[in-house]
Amino acid sequence: MRLLLDTHAFLSWNRTGGSNLSDLVRSLIRDPGNEVLLSAASAWEIAIKASRGRLVLPGPAERWVPERVRRHGFVVLPVQLEHAVRVATLPRIHDDPFDRLLIAQARFEGIPIATTDPLIGRYDVETVW
Repeated sequence: MRLLLDTHAFLSWNRTGGSNLSDLVRSLIRDPGNEVLLSAASAWEIAIKASRGRLVLPGPAERWVPERVRRHGFVVLPVQLEHAVRVATLPRIHDDPFDRLLIAQARFEGIPIATTDPLIGRYDVETVW
């Protein structure tokens, strides 16, 4: 199974060991048969929030995020042109541009998103929690 982590899920896994993730999401992340993805959009969101002081990381985002991706064996999902332009086809349920891009990626790639965000669940995309 392929699973796209939203930014919150990625941060939770890396900051608290996933203690505030659901049992299902923790088991999916731990399952070596699954491909766990982090969108480049989430890395961008983390970098922006860290640079503005809205997110405190134990190191610079440009080193911390890639190191955590490698450590856990996650795969980076690049933002493709097809992902970016599909944002325009989404209904205006969610205004967060990062979440809208994650939704477009998940829909285009046909993969579920691990998220607690109820607005994401209102889109035609599979969510896991």
